[in-house]
Amino acid sequence: MIDHSLVKRFRQEVGDRLAHQRRLDQANGLQPMTGEDERQFARALISQVLEEHARSEIGMGRTPPTLEEEEGLAAGIHAALFGVGRLQPLLDDTEVENIDINGHDRVFVSYADGREAMHEAVADSDEEMIELIQILAAYSGLSSRPFDTANPQLDLRLPDGSRLSAVMDVTVRPAVSIRRSRLGKVFLPDLVGNGTLSPEIARFLQAAVNARQNIMVAGSTNAGKTTLLRALANEIPAGERLITVERALELGLDQFPELHPNVVAFEQRLPNSEGQGEITMAELVRRSLRMNPSRVIVGEVLGDEIVTMLNAMTQGNDGSLSTIHANSSMEVFNRIATYALQASERLPIDATHMLIAGAIDFVVFIEKRNDYDRGGSLRRYVSSVREVNGCDGRVLSSEIFAPGPDGRAVPHAPVQADLGGW
Repeated sequence: MIDHSLVKRFRQEVGDRLAHQRRLDQANGLQPMTGEDERQFARALISQVLEEHARSEIGMGRTPPTLEEEEGLAAGIHAALFGVGRLQPLLDDTEVENIDINGHDRVFVSYADGREAMHEAVADSDEEMIELIQILAAYSGLSSRPFDTANPQLDLRLPDGSRLSAVMDVTVRPAVSIRRSRLGKVFLPDLVGNGTLSPEIARFLQAAVNARQNIMVAGSTNAGKTTLLRALANEIPAGERLITVERALELGLDQFPELHPNVVAFEQRLPNSEGQGEITMAELVRRSLRMNPSRVIVGEVLGDEIVTMLNAMTQGNDGSLSTIHANSSMEVFNRIATYALQASERLPIDATHMLIAGAIDFVVFIEKRNDYDRGGSLRRYVSSVREVNGCDGRVLSSEIFAPGPDGRAVPHAPVQADLGGW
């Protein structure tokens, strides 16, 4: 067990010495340290502080920390300075999938195999946890995001790619949910290997991406929509220019220049405390069309940006990708129509369905099943692929892959689109 009071104290000491060195460098006209240089310098300072602590303990006749305890303290101090504090061990565990925090000492962890367990406190108080989230909000995104009484909701991407959602003041205690990004650099064969896709569906999706079909990935929360979207995006040839639009950066396609050397990632900007400076998803989608994109990828459709996105898909940006929350592949069309009603265009239902029919080529529905209550584990798999065939007052579609005996999608109807001989 790490003595978190020591971590907190030493983190302050190292932070003060680091800040002092920054001031000295500036006064002497030296270039500021790079992020990596600062981390290396901090490691040296941590070793220095721990050595001083050990000498102090010996001088007072007490037993100094063991080597193992020193390593734990050093890791904790470094995580407090540059990571996410006591959350860091959970984010370093590749088997952790979701972290739900209902107050600093009520921490619930979900694992990849479907297990759930309680974890130790992530802070000494709710106030300390809020302070940690505020620090992350200030430095993790493209712009600082407030998290306070006036702005009690927060969404952001952590440095490791995980998605954090936090609320305060609208709940009895501050609450945080972190959804891990366990598969960052993922390909369709990887999803075949873990049972998400059948080899036939993988070949079909590969052909659809190469044929520049517009694809909407649908599913429930935590079903694996973003992971599948990443795998589809990684089928796009490296020579294409991609524009991604997200509420909080999550896709991270720009982190792999060997796969996508030409990527611009847009992130929604929230208004400041005076209500100024907001840049909405809809505005970013419109802006993306002026940035010479080969394809536009919208991380998640949750509102009025849907009309702008559908218009983009019908204006020559073939091969666009997006995700949406839905309970079935058929329900996607009604969900889109509901969002369109909320947009400034106030499109009527029939007009929205005509727009959908002209914009979307395929809907891929991914399902999540918790079978661990019967001795199994958490399963994710594509259960339906629907092709849009046209419009007659409502979207006309056919389910080309439908749920089979075990729920996984199997061939059901012929594909009408030209997928290059698939």
